[in-house]
Amino acid sequence: QFLYFIGCLAPSEPAMFRASFVARKQLQPLGERVLVKRMAAAKETKSGILIPEQVAGKVNEATVVAVSAGTKDWTPTVKVGDTVLLPDFGGNAVKMEGVEYHLFDEASLLGIVQN
Repeated sequence: QFLYFIGCLAPSEPAMFRASFVARKQLQPLGERVLVKRMAAAKETKSGILIPEQVAGKVNEATVVAVSAGTKDWTPTVKVGDTVLLPDFGGNAVKMEGVEYHLFDEASLLGIVQN
């Protein structure tokens, strides 16, 4: 669900100048899960050759968007903003506000990519 706020910008303005603001959703993972956003596949090579979408495939790197809170038995090893390496299969796709995210158990992540 979205929360909408509709109101006049100023009391003297006519109704046609009303603005609508959408409250942004946030997802907090539960358990030992991590919410990630996959990086987009390259659309062209460094030399400028265009890569068709059918050939590009999916990228196994993602940026961590949210991490579940730690417990006394588990402490998260990744933090928001980390770039992680994902397994070929697994995770749950979640679509929020037109953007696709994936939920993974932290144990199933393959590693953290260091720059």
